[in-house]
Amino acid sequence: MIWSVAMNLSSMVFLSLFSGVCMVGFLLMVFMNFSYYIEWEIVTLCSCSLEMTLILDWMSLLFLSFVSFISAMVLFYSGGYMMGDENMERFMYLVLGFVASMVFLIISPNLVSILLGWDGLGLVSYVLVIYYQNEKSAGAGMLTALSNRVGDVAILISIALMFDMGGWGFVFYGEKEFLTGITGLVPLVILAGMTKSAQIPFSAWLPAAMAAPTPVSALVHSSTLVTAGVYLLIRFSPALEGVGKSVLFILASLTMFMAGLGANFETDLKKIIALSTLSQLGVMMYILSMGFHKLAFFHLLTHALFKALLFMCAGSVIHSVGGTQDIRSMGGLIYIMPLSVTSMNLANLALCGTPFLAGFYSKDLILEVAFSSNLNELCFLLLVLATSLTVCYTFRLIFYSISGDYNLAGLSCVSDEDSIMTWPMIFLAGGAVVGGAFLSWLIFPAPWMICLPAFLKILALLVSVVGGFVGYILNLMSESYRLVSISSYKVVLFAGSMWFMPFLSTYGVSNLLLKISQFYHRTVDSGWLEYYGAQGAYKSFELYSKNLQVAQDNSVKIYMVLFVLWLALVSVLLL
Repeated sequence: MIWSVAMNLSSMVFLSLFSGVCMVGFLLMVFMNFSYYIEWEIVTLCSCSLEMTLILDWMSLLFLSFVSFISAMVLFYSGGYMMGDENMERFMYLVLGFVASMVFLIISPNLVSILLGWDGLGLVSYVLVIYYQNEKSAGAGMLTALSNRVGDVAILISIALMFDMGGWGFVFYGEKEFLTGITGLVPLVILAGMTKSAQIPFSAWLPAAMAAPTPVSALVHSSTLVTAGVYLLIRFSPALEGVGKSVLFILASLTMFMAGLGANFETDLKKIIALSTLSQLGVMMYILSMGFHKLAFFHLLTHALFKALLFMCAGSVIHSVGGTQDIRSMGGLIYIMPLSVTSMNLANLALCGTPFLAGFYSKDLILEVAFSSNLNELCFLLLVLATSLTVCYTFRLIFYSISGDYNLAGLSCVSDEDSIMTWPMIFLAGGAVVGGAFLSWLIFPAPWMICLPAFLKILALLVSVVGGFVGYILNLMSESYRLVSISSYKVVLFAGSMWFMPFLSTYGVSNLLLKISQFYHRTVDSGWLEYYGAQGAYKSFELYSKNLQVAQDNSVKIYMVLFVLWLALVSVLLL
């Protein structure tokens, strides 16, 4: 155990130093306006070169700095959360492997090399989801792995399609006339990004991945796995045109609305935060599909700060109250866990876009840019409703954690005494307060002037206030609210189950695939393919070898029969 704690601290120190180096490099590249592209040629085949490439520009270095900083805080936090676990060393190595895969994905401008980090994230995430070895974790891990394999296959097909370009460095083919000229490439890249970032219809795996330990959730849902798809599409953003862009726009609108609606009916603390992540991923895809890739990257970074803090605070609460995750079993925690609950609600307010917190700078800018763009009525309505629902479930969570009744029964050892878990929360709380302003000065040094009518200008604030009021008042009137929920059970079941998406992604798809595979096995694999393939060839060779063996036995009878047949053939020919 001493070795695991030492490993934990040394990893935290190394990642913190690496984060500082990346931030210094980012500042140099921003102010001096240059970037590095490093390339090693491995093999050349048919004038197409397979190369190992790395790109160090302002975007990759800034993202690396944030990933390293959050990973350092998560590893330090894990020292307290996972204390006493029998396999703590294994857990630390898996988390470091996860971070290494994400680092490799960020600095790879080549589809072949990016696949290594992409597949590494999928593999390590599966192992981390099944870390607690039970049936629920196994099912969640399989759903996560199979959903992400769809994106892996799309990347593999994209690699095959880009073979005609003479290389796979998509940074140099970033102009849309190059990449859109390859039939099917852009839809495949969009499909890969959608699976990794859990957009509809691949949303079911993201709440299921909550089966992993909470430190993993803090890392996965803030800056690594789920943001990999958004980051890939940001790199491919010049080529996002046509039908694929429109489809992504509609699906992102539906995703953020569906996630916000489902979170208002969820009672599992970690799943509520997971659904909030899904909603914010929808916001990133929404603005990315409108062509504002820098704004999507801005929101990705600010979201990483307060979402990691939110998961850490949730883990601290779950760890202290004996492992329960039901928010109805909590209440009045502000009196016994002031630091954790204050930090959690600070992250909640940043998520809502409260003025001058981290989420405000990116989210308010996204809403104003969207309001000033040419949106259809449906997507405009979904964006407004999703914003309101975000504040609604946030204030519902605030009600259950601060002002609700104390429901912890006989539990008495609930406190903020573990400094290993509280110090990372303090650092990330600072990032949730000042991170948005810091990033807005760096990414957008020239201020954007967005002129809107007065109604649209205050609409974002208005829907946030209305959503918070509704979320708090409905839960304050909890008895009548529950009676309405029971009377409208079917509607509540549909909205609270992510529109039956987990069912469709597991039982529906698995039953269909199992029937198709059973039919294929009976008619093809064990049917005509077996008859004319392996077994047919075996029986034919067996018959031929027996006849050849008989012919080689030097039997007089065989030669006499062959002689008679030869005479008969000659006689027929002569006649």
